[in-house]
Amino acid sequence: MIGRLAGRIDYRAADHVLIDVRGVGYLVYCSERTLRALPGTGEHVALYTDLLVREDLLQLYGFTTLAEKEWHRLLMSVQGVGAKASLAILGTLGPDGVGRAIALGDWNAVKAAKGIGPKTAQRVVNELKDKAPEVMAMAAVSSQAAPVHDPDDDVIETPGPATPATAAPSGPGAQAEALSALTNLGYAPGEAAGAVAQAAGDAPEAETAELIRLSLRLLAPKG
Repeated sequence: MIGRLAGRIDYRAADHVLIDVRGVGYLVYCSERTLRALPGTGEHVALYTDLLVREDLLQLYGFTTLAEKEWHRLLMSVQGVGAKASLAILGTLGPDGVGRAIALGDWNAVKAAKGIGPKTAQRVVNELKDKAPEVMAMAAVSSQAAPVHDPDDDVIETPGPATPATAAPSGPGAQAEALSALTNLGYAPGEAAGAVAQAAGDAPEAETAELIRLSLRLLAPKG
């Protein structure tokens, strides 16, 4: 599977770009939000990719971060959500917004994406809520080591499927990553820090994803 492409943008269209990698052009479909973030034609770009394989179709989808790629994979696992719908959700909310909506059970935010009805939005929230902490942890870890692309190093990488990153046990790093994820959800720094500290005290060996999960339980409305 093609897991990452780095090359020059030959042209841009409404829903995809053509990336030239050492003379071979790859059509890569992206969300509107991702397309807006890409450089112009003739410039170099690096994208994580996911290859959709069907009997009559081979199609590459591109993402600026591993967290966005992982959300795409998870969204497509929900009944009624195909690649087009997944990109619509990611294009409307962004990966952080998707994580926020799912973690907080806000299916109305998911429903705001084009072509997503209320039943599908509720399925997305219900089926993926337990997965949100792992992807939020991946985002917290990977944001500290964003890939840097050298224009002279056009590459095709073929790693295995993206898997949520795990951090070290509940030390300062894991707590900082959990705190960052919770503040990205909109929690005030003070209440987020209190929840993370309590969660770390209750589970001193917890990794980032588990700290996020425990903190969300502590922050959930009571009664």
